[in-house]
Amino acid sequence: MSTPQHLLDPTATATATATAPRPYQSYVYAYPHKTAYRPLTDRPELRALWAGEPKDALSLYLHIPFCEVRCGFCNLFTRIGAPGELTTRYLDALDRQATAVRDALDEQGGAAAPLRFANAAFGGGTPTYLEAAELERLCDIAERRMGADLRAIPLSVEASPATATADRLAVLAERGATRLSLGVQSFIDAEARAAVRPQRRADVDAALGRIRDARIPVLNIDLIYGIEGQTEDTWRTSLDAALAWRPEELYLYPLYVRPLTGLGKHGAAASTAVDAALADREWDEQRLRLYRQGRDHLVAEGYVQVSMRMFRRADAPPQGADDYACQTDGMIGLGCGARSYTSTLHYSFDYAVDLREIRTIIDDYTATEDFSRAVHGRRVDGAEARRRHLLQSLLQADGMQLAEYRKRFGTDPGEDFPAELAGFAERGWLERDAAVLRLTPEGLAHSDAIGPVLFSPEVRAAMAAYELK
Repeated sequence: MSTPQHLLDPTATATATATAPRPYQSYVYAYPHKTAYRPLTDRPELRALWAGEPKDALSLYLHIPFCEVRCGFCNLFTRIGAPGELTTRYLDALDRQATAVRDALDEQGGAAAPLRFANAAFGGGTPTYLEAAELERLCDIAERRMGADLRAIPLSVEASPATATADRLAVLAERGATRLSLGVQSFIDAEARAAVRPQRRADVDAALGRIRDARIPVLNIDLIYGIEGQTEDTWRTSLDAALAWRPEELYLYPLYVRPLTGLGKHGAAASTAVDAALADREWDEQRLRLYRQGRDHLVAEGYVQVSMRMFRRADAPPQGADDYACQTDGMIGLGCGARSYTSTLHYSFDYAVDLREIRTIIDDYTATEDFSRAVHGRRVDGAEARRRHLLQSLLQADGMQLAEYRKRFGTDPGEDFPAELAGFAERGWLERDAAVLRLTPEGLAHSDAIGPVLFSPEVRAAMAAYELK
């Protein structure tokens, strides 16, 4: 989850004048969200999109859309298993895509443009679903095809307890991985089952031991609060079990139940609308209590809050840009679930949650020969760039440097977003001094209500019109 991959609910809405917005509406890990993307009728050539774009500090993301199981809360672009030679076909397509993208990046006015990657990440899905030899090939694609020096830049990789095997971890450590993020969610077996995540505490601890043995510099552990049956005591048990491993980072995620997920399908038939509304209010209150408990406990244990979700041990080595911190465009995404960013276009392949639809998109991707054009995306104009910058900055505990905003856009955020920012301030969620616009502690707690308020009407309408599949 932590490079980040929870998705937005396209039906969620909020306004700056709402009297009591629900605290848990959308996790804004990217803006605009993929449900605002549409097929690009002009199918622009990548070489034209990237001509003139800065290429000296790009982010590189490789997406592996496979998992051994699908958790009940998961609405990520991922499928269960990879029958036949699907992983081989997928890596073949990834190789073809990387070749086409690198060719496009190198062509600028007939001359090679300066190209450097500042950081890299393997996400999914579960990248460590791949066997050790396949992980070697994945690293080769990043290095030999794209030119990323994985041993010289931060490299983050997501894993699950079942796939964090010694041979896979050895490959990642040798190839330069600096951060390994393990999706644990709960150290309580009954809670893991309630989240439809079959695992045993003993297997989780064994995986954590192997990760520490591999000596990857940064271990991140993901935990979820708001699981059915979870209490303050069991939440503290999971927090302390994670802290026993002294992870350099911890992510605390509120549970979301989204359409077309396992938990979402179960909940849709479980209650009346009135009962559901009452349960939602109680659940919101429970999640806020557990969030505050977790936040306070981690801070007392020497962790620094970076965002609503992210906590870093005070002595942890730096890993480059944090969540939301990359203020400039410039990301290359490879794989059918990845997105790429230029300064004027965000693009990807189609998006789905339903497993049958995902399988179809993956099959189409593996059959693709020509990756020289962008096929699905959304244009980003100056107004949307301002919103994106504000979202990325404001949802960080350090807030937004006003001088940086003025330098980039020539305006003040108070001029560009007067109603939204005033609404946050009136609720006690926002404070400002001469240099910084920053959320208060209670504002950070309501990050998932603040984010959707800042969506443009056009993006919100596109998300609402999207037919989730």
